[in-house]
Amino acid sequence: MITTSTAAPSPSPVLSETFSLLSLLLISITVLLILRHYLPLRTTPAYLLLPVFFALFLPASIGLLVPIDLASPLDSSSSSPIPKGIWLPPAALRVGWRITYWLTFALTWFILPILAEYSDSGFREPKAKVLDSLRANAQYYAVVFGSGLVGFVYVLWSYGKFDASLKGTIMALAYCWGLILAIYLMGHGLVSIPRRLFRSADVSGRLRRLQCHAPRIYEKMEDAEMELEDLELQVGELGRRKGGSAELFRDWIEDLVDMVSLEAQMTPSNARRAVRGTGNERGLPNVITEKWLAELTRDLVRARHARSRYGSEWNRLLEEVVRTQAILDSAGSKRLDFGKGTRTAGSTSLWERASLFTPYTRYLFHYHVAPYLRMALGGVLGLASVCIVWSELVKDLFPSLSVIRYTVIHHDPLGESGGQVGLAGQAIAAFWLLYMCAAALISITEVKVWRGRALVKRNTAPESAFWYASQVARLSVPLSYNFMTFLGSALYKDTVFYGFLGKLIDLTPLGEWFNYLFPAFILLPVFATLFGLYGKVQTMFGFGAAFGMGGEDEDDGEGEEERFYGTGSWREGRDLIERELNGTSASVRNNRRAELGSSTNGGGGRRGGPILSIPRSSTGSSARAPTTPFATSPTSGGGGSRHQANTSARRVGRDRGQVTLSNDGDDENFFEALGHRMKNTIDTFDTPDWFKGFGEGIKKPKWMGGDDNGGGSGKGGGDIRRWFGGGGDGSSSSGGGQGRIRL
Repeated sequence: MITTSTAAPSPSPVLSETFSLLSLLLISITVLLILRHYLPLRTTPAYLLLPVFFALFLPASIGLLVPIDLASPLDSSSSSPIPKGIWLPPAALRVGWRITYWLTFALTWFILPILAEYSDSGFREPKAKVLDSLRANAQYYAVVFGSGLVGFVYVLWSYGKFDASLKGTIMALAYCWGLILAIYLMGHGLVSIPRRLFRSADVSGRLRRLQCHAPRIYEKMEDAEMELEDLELQVGELGRRKGGSAELFRDWIEDLVDMVSLEAQMTPSNARRAVRGTGNERGLPNVITEKWLAELTRDLVRARHARSRYGSEWNRLLEEVVRTQAILDSAGSKRLDFGKGTRTAGSTSLWERASLFTPYTRYLFHYHVAPYLRMALGGVLGLASVCIVWSELVKDLFPSLSVIRYTVIHHDPLGESGGQVGLAGQAIAAFWLLYMCAAALISITEVKVWRGRALVKRNTAPESAFWYASQVARLSVPLSYNFMTFLGSALYKDTVFYGFLGKLIDLTPLGEWFNYLFPAFILLPVFATLFGLYGKVQTMFGFGAAFGMGGEDEDDGEGEEERFYGTGSWREGRDLIERELNGTSASVRNNRRAELGSSTNGGGGRRGGPILSIPRSSTGSSARAPTTPFATSPTSGGGGSRHQANTSARRVGRDRGQVTLSNDGDDENFFEALGHRMKNTIDTFDTPDWFKGFGEGIKKPKWMGGDDNGGGSGKGGGDIRRWFGGGGDGSSSSGGGQGRIRL
């Protein structure tokens, strides 16, 4: 009897393909919701919306392709093991990787940079905008092509084949630059995210940090408003100029005037300023040129977006303060209700409005449960950060010690084939990849050197949208391939992604060693963020808070008042928030700007300086965080709202002939208190008799204004108090004339 053995039928990828298509549809909807949050979809032009959409959609698709590639067999033969998760045929994966990679490459290095400068250009005609964009990117492309030429020569010398050398040079250099940026940003974010969750678990500490940040944000908002006012005054003066070179650009000038007029009409009446400008307006050139008008248009558009950005940050901070204060106040009443009779009434989310929480259960959740949930999530993400850093260090020398490898590979992780990834491993791999990308991308928002770019709800500037989208596209491929190297060479070298990109990176010994060794430098940003080295370096070089990383991660929560001295303390932030919520901030700004405008028009003066600063005294408030930050103190009059050091406020008040109320000394810094105590001590102690003759017979040199009398003789010369500004003859207030030393 003859028996015929039939081979097992190969599995069908229909279910996996259906799942992949549904996942891509879900990613598309998520990207559209993100764009809707930051951009007005109806008024956004297509040249901005489509590139930004694909710059977010394609990196998210890479996050889907990597887990599928890990579980898919490299060939479709019957001898291959049966896949245990979502898988696709090698041909489909290869097409997906090629389309995704090269579109992302083109968006990152060519399309988005040109469109960003195109949208930021101030010229009117599209042709002039394109030429201006190319000029702005000329230096950038010169560096890129210069580096590419050097790399091409090296790869050609090492490998010897022109076609593979050119392709390998392009892909390897793009990967190396993206990996450098990704490792640095990810190292910062791996510490920043868990730390932020731990700190937000303390409700009172969260309120204190918000109050400390309030003066800085408020000052930036006022500076942005004043800068916009100066430009509006310049446009108004330009619109009144008749004849000459201005007539050649009359249509352009009228468009600028209409833009300013529309801005004034859209500004609420209670927010309009009594005096426009700062007294330091820019003058008009004698000859109006196209380049000057383009610069004016660009500055005006940037100023409008800057005003919108800081206004949005200020409103968001007020909403956070109101919510945090409501949580603290609910400890007494055991009831918590957001959105009724408060500032956040119109800003509550749909989830909160449709929530089944009662005021009592909402109090229990936000006051008792949410802090522990934040701490638990912070602990989980902190442990995940440790695992990522550890895997970066051991993936080359000791790949079997990689923790991430065992969380993803559940089937024979120590086998010769490197194991097999199942459905659960794919889900965990997607989590690891998502967390690594989130750590890198959240660091971008904390870096303060990106030319004032920011994401603003429903009003993000086009140039900022292009720039942030390009960073997402630039970081996705290096982070994805770097994650695959955690799983061991036996597994990731058996993927389509390695055959498409990894072989070209490992084409030369330099590229292979760079891919393995450079990620170990993740320890530098991790330790710099963990121990606050950014703030120390900024202070050492005198950058203050205007450069580098910082933000919440540099605030330790205990020394807020000392750390923020010179840029506003939490008490001043509390006063600013109280005045804004009580509706008195606008009138205070108008009065101050009216007096400032009269002083600057008369001959200068500090731009936006405070007229009157009345620090609040701590009346029984806790040193950690006040339970009633909005309570009115007897000394909290109008006051200036710009955050400055107390010494600066007193000086400005004296210069303008105003009375500045004193406080109980709580707002003095260490050097002020030390100086006052030394002066009081020197002015009040009595000199002993045996010490009064000290200095007799010592002559002052003639170049110091001395005469034949001894340095200690003369009128009151024997009193040592005169050397330090004191004295008993009442003449110690004079600055010089007798060679005395003032401290």
